[in-house]
Amino acid sequence: MAEHAAQAGSGAMIARVMLSEFRSYAALDLHVDGRLVVLTGANGAGKTNLLEALSTMAPGRGLRGARLSDLARALPGEEGARSWSVGATVRSGFGDTQLGVGYMPEAGDGGQAKRVVRIDGEPVSSPAALAERLRLVWLIPAMDRLFHDGAAERRRFLDRLITSSDPAHARRWGAYEIAMRERISALKNGAGGRWLDALERTMAETAVAVAASRREGTKRLVAAMIDVKTSAFPMADIAVAGAVEAMLEAMPAVEAEDRFAVTLANQRAIDSEMGRTASGPHLSDLVVRHREKGREARACSTGEQKALLIRLVLAGAAVPAAGAPDALVLLLDEIAAHLDEGRRRALFDEVDALGVQVWMTGTDRSAFSALEGRAQFLRVGDGAVRA
Repeated sequence: MAEHAAQAGSGAMIARVMLSEFRSYAALDLHVDGRLVVLTGANGAGKTNLLEALSTMAPGRGLRGARLSDLARALPGEEGARSWSVGATVRSGFGDTQLGVGYMPEAGDGGQAKRVVRIDGEPVSSPAALAERLRLVWLIPAMDRLFHDGAAERRRFLDRLITSSDPAHARRWGAYEIAMRERISALKNGAGGRWLDALERTMAETAVAVAASRREGTKRLVAAMIDVKTSAFPMADIAVAGAVEAMLEAMPAVEAEDRFAVTLANQRAIDSEMGRTASGPHLSDLVVRHREKGREARACSTGEQKALLIRLVLAGAAVPAAGAPDALVLLLDEIAAHLDEGRRRALFDEVDALGVQVWMTGTDRSAFSALEGRAQFLRVGDGAVRA
């Protein structure tokens, strides 16, 4: 565990957060030190809003999956989309990096609203670039139903964990989605065979790349869990169930690309009629089993499912792939609410041992009493954050 903490931590952290017109915050300029961060306050005070602001600096739609236009602070009597911005100073031994994310209604080409991303003041073309500067992993109460919801939620959960340790995964996934959209558009427009052949070849190559990085990512997660010799949270066996992933299990990557390209060609009529692709890594599922109990997570108790999720999230924060950024931020929303005192203390000890920056929220400060002297306690309310 100490070795992984050294790899994951290295002192990099978010030292400053700046919000403008984001959710319940008209403006916020918050400085934090290198300790664990505990945000307390009444329900609706804005604790989760602050974690959500941090999560906008990861590829995707943040920890709530909200639309960009819904993140702006609501003003009485005002209608229409409004702009907002989130900025952060990421501090490491190499100096400070300024990250910025914002929403600009009618700022894009053709008057379309757009997400604006800047690194050290310079605009970047894709939010995936943020994953190369900052690793973000989170666990929120809505994820308690992960093993009962559809495959899409579990797939997104896995892809976020993998991206946090392997930033290139976000680019692979983005390339696959672009290729998939272009092929469906070509099918609708009656494109010729050669053009479809080329699109399907690109789609097959990106699909296999995504499936391969998922396989490597799950291996890293399992290795990180095994490396923790003693944990209060159960060991999870994980696998990805999907057509392309199964091909990679049975054959080399080049053959898997050929096989999937043939599959796409054979289902052109079906995909054209449905308006979507009927096979591929966008339909894969994450299968999680409780190793000690020997059963799938969906058949476990609510408490066991929560414990499995915590073990997976801690593993995702533990070991980055080669080339991942040093800065990792772990966001744990209302994490102490449904844990007994023994497991709370064990969780705090495990996240402290990771050596990464952790932000936690809760309504009751006493639930975090075991962190006195180890954490920076902040009170949230009335659109402000105070010591």
